Amino acid sequence: MADAPRVSYAPTEDQDLIRSTARQFLEENLPLDRVRELMVTAEGFDSVVWKEMADLGWTGLTIAEEFGGAGLTNVEMSVLVEEMGRLLTPGPFFASAVLATSVIQETATPDQQAELLQMLAAGERTATLAVFETPRDWSTAGPGTTATRGGDGWVLEGRKRAVLSAGEADTLLVTAATGDGVGVFAVDAGADGVEISVEPVLDLTRHQGSVSLDTVQTTTRLGDGDSAEGLQRALAVARAMLACEQVGGAQRCMEMAVDYAKSRYQFGRPIGSYQAIKHRCANMLMKVEHAKSVAYHAVRVADDVDEARVAAPLAASVASEAYVWVAGENIQVHGGIGFTWEHDAHLYLKRAKSSSLLLGSPRFHRDRLGKAIGV
Repeated sequence: MADAPRVSYAPTEDQDLIRSTARQFLEENLPLDRVRELMVTAEGFDSVVWKEMADLGWTGLTIAEEFGGAGLTNVEMSVLVEEMGRLLTPGPFFASAVLATSVIQETATPDQQAELLQMLAAGERTATLAVFETPRDWSTAGPGTTATRGGDGWVLEGRKRAVLSAGEADTLLVTAATGDGVGVFAVDAGADGVEISVEPVLDLTRHQGSVSLDTVQTTTRLGDGDSAEGLQRALAVARAMLACEQVGGAQRCMEMAVDYAKSRYQFGRPIGSYQAIKHRCANMLMKVEHAKSVAYHAVRVADDVDEARVAAPLAASVASEAYVWVAGENIQVHGGIGFTWEHDAHLYLKRAKSSSLLLGSPRFHRDRLGKAIGV
């Protein structure tokens, strides 16, 4: 029996450069004080910083060079996304450069990719995926939204919920039931019959909205037939990336807790010298390293359909629960100050709770994992 191929988790020089460049850029341009200012605005992000991200090649990092992108892999993107999770980067990056880009790559024809991806890579337009329809149903099978033939193309009817960065997107990728399976349709956010409403969310750093479609006309259906399998492949990539983003946030929470435990004194000693705090910090490290391992693995096998069926839901479940737990422990280590609006700890807990439901709950992912391994 042949040995399984070894997967290396050691970063390359290029990946280290992406990490250091991203950290420096985000700390200078989107520190948490600036994030607090942006999260209460209608736009939710800084358009000038977005343009600079596009100039750095981030918006097209995984898009092929022939379509104007950098042509790098999911691993390089995961490094960038992890750094964004570390500082709660606001804006449509995950929705557009990760989620929508993956859907287009997995479902669109080459001509459609050339048209759509070039604009996304250049940062000239943003996109998002409108797929989920009820707050507790993360399934993509049999969407309630329908698409019927009409005029020169298709007519869409339905409503989508929990659409990431809905108000910040120029193009909506809408899933709908057709006569031949699930279709993915590109719809201009400003088209007649499209109504986008802001949804109240726990995490103010990441805006979501609902999308109502009332006799919406579109001529662009991605691909030539049923897109269900391509959609699942794209969501597997997005879930692995989200796990890496959660790792970045959890890592930062642990760092905050350890730094505070070293500098906060009680009875003449740093609180980190007490066993109870030591145990909390040690357990936080274990949770972070566990989540990091499964998330990194999920990204590296995301292009392998069979491997991703197991790795993606595993990473999504583990990273979601780890981030929520570590963010909560960070508040406990900080004590009373950790609950205040002025402290940043609560921002991470809210991002952790929101992210744990973004592309499916941990229970949903465990159900998928069980089916994948035959349990």
